[in-house]
Amino acid sequence: MRDRMAGVRQFDEEQAFTEALAVFWRKGYRATSMLDLAEATGVQRGSLYNAYGDKEEIFIRVFERYTSAFIANARTALDKPDVREALTAFFNFAIRSIRQGTPARGCLSTKTALDLDAESPRVRAALQTMLDQLEAVVLDALSRPAADQQLAIPARHAATLIVTVTRGIAVMERVYADPKSLKQTAAALIDAVAPPHS
Repeated sequence: MRDRMAGVRQFDEEQAFTEALAVFWRKGYRATSMLDLAEATGVQRGSLYNAYGDKEEIFIRVFERYTSAFIANARTALDKPDVREALTAFFNFAIRSIRQGTPARGCLSTKTALDLDAESPRVRAALQTMLDQLEAVVLDALSRPAADQQLAIPARHAATLIVTVTRGIAVMERVYADPKSLKQTAAALIDAVAPPHS
């Protein structure tokens, strides 16, 4: 751990990270400045620099917390005995997540990915970790014996396709802001991946 991170925090770190998350989600990673983070958290820039070094370190820590919560909620949504019911709950959760806020704040991971530059390998790695974890959770749900029998394609391919479509849904929400259309897209994918029983 770097020396500048040593010592007792003179602020509530969890609260600061909550406020920082809101800034990154609203403005995007690239457009967010240390001044923005200082103003949102109520922590002086000098204290933020001393504690974390730079904006990237703050984002990485905030995004790790975001990832943990998102993956836990995705796992809960997928915890259904019927694969179609599980996938419907999962997509409803994903759509609800990107529709939160006024105006809707969109998908943090997709927004960050579209905003990424080549000089941010740690941010790219954090995004990859989040998507890999999400795919693993979906694959786990699709690999249960009862679920696997309902699939029209191998579970691993289905998991990759489902996670990829969640990214596309996030982009379509930004452009059209039409939750009904997003749910119709999700339903069409579910029908293709796990056809309804005749």
